[in-house]
Amino acid sequence: MLTIWGRATSSNVQKVLWTCEELAVPFERRDAGREFGQVDQDWYAELNPNRLVPTIRDGELILWESNTIMRYLANRYGGEALYPAEPGRRALVERWMDWQLSTLAPAIGPVFWALVRPAPGGPDAKQLRALIDKLGQTWALLDRHLGNQPYVAGAGLSLGDIVLGNSIRRWYAFDFERPDLPNLAAWHKRLAARPGFQSHLMGPVV
Repeated sequence: MLTIWGRATSSNVQKVLWTCEELAVPFERRDAGREFGQVDQDWYAELNPNRLVPTIRDGELILWESNTIMRYLANRYGGEALYPAEPGRRALVERWMDWQLSTLAPAIGPVFWALVRPAPGGPDAKQLRALIDKLGQTWALLDRHLGNQPYVAGAGLSLGDIVLGNSIRRWYAFDFERPDLPNLAAWHKRLAARPGFQSHLMGPVV
């Protein structure tokens, strides 16, 4: 059976758990990271030298990096609907997976840390508003894109949507004033109706 190390509240672990749900892949999840420790142990560093989560073991294969894990699972377990084999259609999915890492994560990260895990002397109200506005501008790009189609890579759910799921969940869970982005809101509702979203992303944001 597939083994996944990582706490259930980790955004990167949640991507992998939701992917497993969509693919009907059974797994055993073992708590690791933050309050659960484990990642500081030598045995864990042998699996993942970054000492981060998630890490998976599938047979003899050990993998880390959540987006890579998602691609592997789709390739391994019949996930062509989520990750098409045809190069052009696959590229439409992968660009949003890369966008999540390169553009969205740097925009939502500072907002998350300021609201959920604030450091002493963190951003003041004006600075926080600037961070939220920057994040809103990032989401506005996706809102425009979704004006033409229901999901990020076309007519159906893909890995491109799943990698963004935790971030859109947080965007609507945070208590602040948001711009009106109707296409984004409708997409969020479509994602939130998925059993995998409900099972793995709707817990507390911590």
